[in-house]
Amino acid sequence: MIEASALCKSFAGRAAVKEMSFSVQPGEVAGFLGPNGAGKSTTMKMLTGFLAADAGTARLCGVDVMREPVRARHMLGYLPEGAPCYAEMKVHDFLTFIAKMRGYRGAELQERIRRVQDLLELGEVSQQLIGTLSKGFNRRVGLAQAVLHEPPVLILDEPTDGLDPNQKHQVRELIRRLAPGRTILVSTHILEEIEAICSRVLLIARGRLVTDATPLQLRRQSRYWQAVCLRSSHSALDASLLARVPGVQQVEAADDGALILIAEPGQVLLPAVQALVRQQAWQLDELSVEAGRLDDVFRRLTQENAS
Repeated sequence: MIEASALCKSFAGRAAVKEMSFSVQPGEVAGFLGPNGAGKSTTMKMLTGFLAADAGTARLCGVDVMREPVRARHMLGYLPEGAPCYAEMKVHDFLTFIAKMRGYRGAELQERIRRVQDLLELGEVSQQLIGTLSKGFNRRVGLAQAVLHEPPVLILDEPTDGLDPNQKHQVRELIRRLAPGRTILVSTHILEEIEAICSRVLLIARGRLVTDATPLQLRRQSRYWQAVCLRSSHSALDASLLARVPGVQQVEAADDGALILIAEPGQVLLPAVQALVRQQAWQLDELSVEAGRLDDVFRRLTQENAS
């Protein structure tokens, strides 16, 4: 549904995107993850036809976005970074304008506006000026214009950037609601976004694709995968004893006083740690197994590819 093949783009002699290739299949919500300046927005603009690639091709549903731009855009819903809308227009008037630009008239136009206003819960602000809306409602209006023509492909650039926690939750719920039957590519630099809504991660750094994996597969690459955390306010935990547990690679002291046992690759520490706790009669406040840390993997992979 979305295909990038060896996309390249430079600005003033500086390469922003280098040989970018990936595809997103029907029904997937793929997270386009990377640090600021990694080339996410530039790639998005090439995929949507807003920027011409220096080399390579971008296709939506098999249609080349540069050779057949009008046909490609019929299949695309695009929310640019910042959700830019006409601040001086009312919500209903803006959606009417978008519907007319899409070629809808009469009863079909009104029905499509009604559907997106219901889907994105815009009824209470339909007669309000866009410039007076909260950031959360502004994103909803941006999403409404993107899905008004019921496209099979959605490309969303930083859809929750700058929102407060409640607004982020609302927009993520809306994306989940839009996902069935569509292919969605979400650009973000926010790790919690990936875990909240994405089934797959495309991680980029300095204009290159670094890895393509599910969130679980990324977590498995973390040094904290299967790490065991112990915390006690009653017993003095012996780090030297814990370090001798079979399969322990390293013992780390956390800022809150907990001890974290890093496992050697492929090792499961919990049964042996539980046996040691019983043997030493330690009274614990917490004994838990970590499922890996995305921030750990993100830092390692982006720093390894920083040169």
